[in-house]
Amino acid sequence: MIIRLLPIYRCYTTAARRPNYLGKTVDLDHFLQRKKAIALWRSIVRGCKKIEDKSTKQDTLKFAREEFRRNKDVEDITQIRYLTSTGKMEWETMEKYIEGL
Repeated sequence: MIIRLLPIYRCYTTAARRPNYLGKTVDLDHFLQRKKAIALWRSIVRGCKKIEDKSTKQDTLKFAREEFRRNKDVEDITQIRYLTSTGKMEWETMEKYIEGL
């Protein structure tokens, strides 16, 4: 009777890595600005529901969508702050116009 011994390999674990599908890690400032940008987007979408004219509603949503897509890759925190504050001011002006209709 022959007994074969299987070789025993030492297994070392590697350091845990972050999954690629999660994207890169952002710092606190970027996280907070992202939260503000999402809040602005949601307020725009909610406000567009108040517009009665269908073509105006579609044009407003299309414009907002294109602006957000155009600036989605901006990583400079001061530029992000500028864009969100400018977008918020523009939307507040537009809301006053919508309420006046």
